[in-house]
Amino acid sequence: MTTTSSSRGFTTLSLTLIPVAVAVNYVGGALARVLGLPLYLDSIGTVLAAILAGPVVGAAAGAVNNVFLGLTVDATSFWYAITSVAIGVVAGLLARRGWFASVGRAVVAGLVIALVADIVSTPINVGLWEGQTGLPAGDAVYAALLRGGLPVWLASFFGELVIDVPDKLAAALIAFGVARALPERLRRRFGGPVELERL
Repeated sequence: MTTTSSSRGFTTLSLTLIPVAVAVNYVGGALARVLGLPLYLDSIGTVLAAILAGPVVGAAAGAVNNVFLGLTVDATSFWYAITSVAIGVVAGLLARRGWFASVGRAVVAGLVIALVADIVSTPINVGLWEGQTGLPAGDAVYAALLRGGLPVWLASFFGELVIDVPDKLAAALIAFGVARALPERLRRRFGGPVELERL
């Protein structure tokens, strides 16, 4: 697969995506909390930045997002910066390989991102919260699996997965929709994957 050279790093325009991604993540997370949704909705901007400008910018957007949240909302967000970086990297690599070129592929990309986010987040959840996710649906699954005799790590993994699958599917599809709505000329200027041109 070929990519534009700028998809491997930063351009002046791609740098503007980082504060935009942070703002989108903040609004999404706040909306989820206000509406009491069983989702985080705080990685939409990270995935969008990764789709448009590649894995490096996606990772940077994820890291800056969690530093911002750690300073302004909840200090525990610092711990999950590695999860956000992983989301940005994986989303960017998938976009580079054409996995955001259609709705069907975006769904698969969302599932892959969910799995990676879950793998990275589970040790943090175990270390900080004894395995809980912080959302009722995930914690209910976690508690049920613990009562069933599953080890804490596995119970935490599946409890987080219950949240991450719909959450990262939503992030992938919303980001895909926004990217697709942008004019092709603008998408090219962000220096993202060549495959994005087929949207």
